Amino acid sequence: MTRQSTLATGPAPISVSEEDDGPVNAGCAPEGVPTADNGITNDLVELLFFAYRDFVGDPDRMLAEYGFGRAHHRVLHFVYHYPGLTIAELLDILRITKQSLNRVLKDLIEQGHIVQKTGRSDRRQRLLYCSETGATLTAELTRVQVRRVARAIADPVADGPKGAGDGHGFAAAQGFLMAMIEPEERAAVRSLMARRARSRR
Repeated sequence: MTRQSTLATGPAPISVSEEDDGPVNAGCAPEGVPTADNGITNDLVELLFFAYRDFVGDPDRMLAEYGFGRAHHRVLHFVYHYPGLTIAELLDILRITKQSLNRVLKDLIEQGHIVQKTGRSDRRQRLLYCSETGATLTAELTRVQVRRVARAIADPVADGPKGAGDGHGFAAAQGFLMAMIEPEERAAVRSLMARRARSRR
């Protein structure tokens, strides 16, 4: 990772407001945007929601034992993989406010998972590193997520319709996402998506 940020021209940090909770018209696409053919794209988006739910569910349970959440996980992940990351670089990566990051860092530093060091060339900089306990925790969080992804790649769930006009591309994507979902949850996901499929007829 280079110290020159490649994300500086991206969107500003997102702030959540009450307006974000307003109703969404799921049945209509914005003007000028084509709707998904036969709901195929919608199926993949829906599977992605469920796959993400279970992908983050494993580390969520581990983090809860420390009183941490997903924001703590993201900080640990990037500080672990990019030792010496600056506060500015982390803000650029996560796209959160400095106030939000400071709260998360405070928790991680107080519990001994992250340490700060003064920059050599610029003593105003705070460089972030994982402590030994922080590195151990991050490695465990990564391990459970890698295991789930590797399992889904090795054994995708082969069911559902083929994507129209794209060979087996849709089936491969659908199989991977379904395999990311907990096996005992897949029947409920299929049932829910079948209900939506029936409503399109």
